[in-house]
Amino acid sequence: MTTTIVHFLVNGRPERAEFRDDCSAAEVKALFRAAAEASPRHVLKMFASDGRRMNISPKMQANDPESVYRLELVAADQSRVGMSQELDSMEDRLQHLESRVMEEAGGELLCDLKKQVESFKEKLESVEHLSWMGLFKEHGHQELSQKPKSLELSELEERLQVRRKYLNMSSLQVTEEVREHLKTPIFDNWQWEKAEMLMLLQVMFTDLDFLSAFHIKLDVLQNFLFEVSCHYNNIPFHNFRHCFCVTQMMYGLIWLTDLRSKFTRIDLLIMLTSALCHDLDHPGYNNVFQINAQTDLALLYNDISPLENHHCAVAFSIMAKPECNILQNLSNENYKLIRGGMIRCILATDMVRHNDILTQFRSLQPEFDFTNKEHKEVLMKIMMKVSDISNEARPMSVAEPWLDCLLQEFFNQSDTEKLKGLPVSPFMDREKVSKPSSQTSFIGFVLLPLFSELTKLFPCLQQHIVEPVQQALKYYSDLERAGREETSREETSRE
Repeated sequence: MTTTIVHFLVNGRPERAEFRDDCSAAEVKALFRAAAEASPRHVLKMFASDGRRMNISPKMQANDPESVYRLELVAADQSRVGMSQELDSMEDRLQHLESRVMEEAGGELLCDLKKQVESFKEKLESVEHLSWMGLFKEHGHQELSQKPKSLELSELEERLQVRRKYLNMSSLQVTEEVREHLKTPIFDNWQWEKAEMLMLLQVMFTDLDFLSAFHIKLDVLQNFLFEVSCHYNNIPFHNFRHCFCVTQMMYGLIWLTDLRSKFTRIDLLIMLTSALCHDLDHPGYNNVFQINAQTDLALLYNDISPLENHHCAVAFSIMAKPECNILQNLSNENYKLIRGGMIRCILATDMVRHNDILTQFRSLQPEFDFTNKEHKEVLMKIMMKVSDISNEARPMSVAEPWLDCLLQEFFNQSDTEKLKGLPVSPFMDREKVSKPSSQTSFIGFVLLPLFSELTKLFPCLQQHIVEPVQQALKYYSDLERAGREETSREETSRE
């Protein structure tokens, strides 16, 4: 008999389970349930390190701490608790039948039956929303939507579906109301699906007159936008929706500050395209992690802004494809201008460079000159940085879900850092960080100084980005203060 050792994360903490191959399915599940401190009403779902759903059974594949699995708990409605017990019982009966079939019918029939059983298990495990079994998520025990996600579709099929939707709607006219709303920081990104966001990005490029100015064919622009969307990963924060938000904010700032009358068309193309490409193929782990873990990106770029260098490289690898090259009809001189400008803007999003860029911009403020090349390049970096971290300038209903996404990505990184024995970033540690505390410092020390400095050059931005951020700071400061008072009261009552 062999012993299987499984390393996994549950609720962010590392755990390990050991069991022999002669254990029953119910015994193995009981072991994981105990490790997870789960009640009998919980249904357990295990995910491999690559995101695949796994069957919890005695035949689970062993792993090591480097390829840790993830265990999630899904709570059943109390009236349906028996369902998970029935599933365990069913699996035990299947194991009993396996031994009977082996004795009486031989291996060929057993293999066929096992394939059918595994097929059923795969279908069961791939169901994201389990409401059809009377199961519910933990959050308030609210029933999940009956609408299934397209998990059955392959990644390629999903992409083709998005592309078809996008191209089908690209011939439609976007209303003037949406076009005008798209130019404002209060635009709500959450109500748009991927194909619609691609259509809105096309509107941005069209309304800034890039297609005629740079002889960009519509189908080439569409190919480029679609390829960019495909090169954003399905991670909590640095995904395609974030890319859309940053690009939309840049687009809005261009209109609000009337940069069309102050910058060349090439400058505007640099800014909008940089925003679009600024986080391409982001893995969900920041530069500090890349460097500490000595990843391939850190080694490739010698620890110098590995992610931002990678984002630039991916952007130009997309444009290296003739069918996606929106710069193909430009002169060599203009191509170099745009390439150099995009690299500067994207590298500026590395927060390691934040203070240097802000200090440089401050020094130019008293006599800023829109005709000065150096002045313009610094302003383009500032506009890129403001767009990249602009969520708190949006309405709270839009901004707060983004904070949840960001913290989820941060906590994922700190969990991995702990598992690998790497230094843990304090502002990412789920045991030390709360939503209010994470925002009060960031808004007070990063956002407001940056946004206020840009507003000195463009006073019209005061109401659009500074005042909303001030309101957000008050909101999170009040929450943080209330939390401290509650903690103090609890400590006093214990005494």
